[in-house]
Amino acid sequence: MKTVNLIFSVCIVCLLNLSAYAQDSTWSVEKAKSWGERQPWYCGVNYIPSNAINYTAMWDKTSFSPDLIDKELDLAEKIGINCVRVVMQYIVYEDDPVYFLRTFNHFLAISEKHHIKVIPCFFDDCAFGVNTDPVLGKQSEPLEGWYAWAWSPSPGYSMVVDSRTHYKLEEYVKSVMTRFKQDDRILLWDLYNEPTNTTMPERSLPLLYKVFEWAREINPEQPVTSGIWNDNTVLNDFLIKNSDVITFHRYAPVKETEEAMAKFMKLGRPVICTEWMNRVAKSTILDLLPLFKENHVGCVMWGLVNGKTQTHLSWGHRPEDLPYKGEWQHDIFTDKLVPYNPEEIELIKEMTRK
Repeated sequence: MKTVNLIFSVCIVCLLNLSAYAQDSTWSVEKAKSWGERQPWYCGVNYIPSNAINYTAMWDKTSFSPDLIDKELDLAEKIGINCVRVVMQYIVYEDDPVYFLRTFNHFLAISEKHHIKVIPCFFDDCAFGVNTDPVLGKQSEPLEGWYAWAWSPSPGYSMVVDSRTHYKLEEYVKSVMTRFKQDDRILLWDLYNEPTNTTMPERSLPLLYKVFEWAREINPEQPVTSGIWNDNTVLNDFLIKNSDVITFHRYAPVKETEEAMAKFMKLGRPVICTEWMNRVAKSTILDLLPLFKENHVGCVMWGLVNGKTQTHLSWGHRPEDLPYKGEWQHDIFTDKLVPYNPEEIELIKEMTRK
């Protein structure tokens, strides 16, 4: 037992040292402000192609679809969208690093063609169905009526909790960041999407601390961040102290969103809401887009074109709840590229002057 306690204590000290190192390397408020002053107002979407049931499918050799991505980002450009946020999938990189880097570069080229900046995210703890570890190759088909049925985290829960595998994740992060650390097609690096989500409370904190350290060792020209998404004080204190730019998620009505914005703006750094827009929760384009624009707070809604993820359904929706009769939760275009609500599209165009 003494040996176990000693090992645990050493691990805690190491994690605290990692946290301190990352914090010491965080951009100053002045540097972050200077970066923000050079940026336009960002109005973006969390993007996944309509034919992809998860991000593995988006990047995998068997299903990467540049022509469809080009078509959908062309639609985004035409309404004024100027940034997209995407989750990268570690398992695709692990299978073939050269292929992944080439494919990610291809995606950046398509985005640049449409004057769209990219926010890449390395890791993701979210899971909405049975998948907690990704698999390569052909993915499951949608289970009708189940929100994000086949969503798969990155790198997957097994690797997140097994520190013996983290050297592989370090190589992945450093390889990608080294290749693109001076690439102005990348707006910022979102290191970890919603750490501790689903069944991962506290278990993903060690990897979160490490990924900030790895990023600081590469020292990219772009800012690094990870979004504040819940009320976990330990997690949020770390994110605030270690993010160059403050990013947050808020699927809530005007009052709650405005309160969150005000709190984060007081920190003096640029602020971007990297997840919002849930009609069911009264987080709507018509109510919130003018608020974001007025405060020069960037906003990245979920999502663009409805497809295999079925994110028009509400969280927790199951096949036995069909037919779905509510408002669409997310997404602004149908799979036929028709606006779900034309009034929303017109407001986006107005706010972005398209």
